[in-house]
Amino acid sequence: MNIVELMRPFDVPRPFELGGIDFPRALNVAMLGPHPDDFDAIAQTMRLFQSHGNRIDLAVVTDGASGVDEEFLKGATAVERGAIRDAEQRASLRFFGLPEEQASFLHLAEDATGHPVVDEANLTRVREFLLRTHPDLVFLPHGEDTNPGHRRTHEMFGTVVEDNRLTLGGFLIRDPKTIHMRIDCYTAYAEESARWKSRMLLHHVSQHSRNLRTRKHGFDERILRVNRQTASELGISLPYAEAFQIEWFERGGVKTP
Repeated sequence: MNIVELMRPFDVPRPFELGGIDFPRALNVAMLGPHPDDFDAIAQTMRLFQSHGNRIDLAVVTDGASGVDEEFLKGATAVERGAIRDAEQRASLRFFGLPEEQASFLHLAEDATGHPVVDEANLTRVREFLLRTHPDLVFLPHGEDTNPGHRRTHEMFGTVVEDNRLTLGGFLIRDPKTIHMRIDCYTAYAEESARWKSRMLLHHVSQHSRNLRTRKHGFDERILRVNRQTASELGISLPYAEAFQIEWFERGGVKTP
């Protein structure tokens, strides 16, 4: 699919609702999730593409071991904490209905603070995922984010796209830690869907426990709160919205802002 064909369904006034777009069923959709649970944060959008018959491939970049604190499992090793996060993600993906073979756990090397390092070995793993799945659209974190893992995932994606001269669309996700972004499109959803999304998010028991203890609200509420804020800012009728900034790449170069 060339860049013109790829852009055509999305070449509409912005911000626009993804649910109103008649995009091709043949699209390959991928996500680069820095941690187990990032896929779940945009589950309604992934559900939308899935319902249209598009293939979805997920790469979980790190095992997120640093996200399991001592209070949740005292004395656990980094390997044991990572295994917990992996198991939580696999359980949530079964709930979602993503086939096991469409989820890759990259386990990229991390620094001492638990964030992926940007080196050739990690770039190779990201490159292998993108070249193997041939995505037309990739969902990933925004580069302007307080979380180093999010920023570095965005950086590695950009390097691979440029070096391999890839043609695709990048959909940058609005996250609780996103500093600033332009909203180009969104997926709006209602209370019933919010309850479904909450059940999916609560498969991440370690993160729910940590949020209850440190933020005094659950992991599901942390994500839904951002979606409520987005819907309010957009002035739409539905109470929730997952938001994205779009960047198009033609042979590795940015095609449109």
